[in-house]
Amino acid sequence: MSDTNSPSNQHCSAPLAGAPVVRRGGQWWLITGTGSILATDPVFTGELDRFATAMAAADREVARLRDDQAAAPKKRRGKR
Repeated sequence: MSDTNSPSNQHCSAPLAGAPVVRRGGQWWLITGTGSILATDPVFTGELDRFATAMAAADREVARLRDDQAAAPKKRRGKR
């Protein structure tokens, strides 16, 4: 592992759903207590990409549902 490419020397994104992986500069890094390893397997990184996309979509939907839920009591109060 090269220190110049290590995400520990750069600002890292948050771990993906609490997993020991981060995406930095378009690359996935596996994070351990002793260092970082660049993930290079295209099947594995493709799965990480799909999972990250699904998590982002789920986060957006949860935010939308919370917004709808917060707006619902206001609508009911206006109908009384």
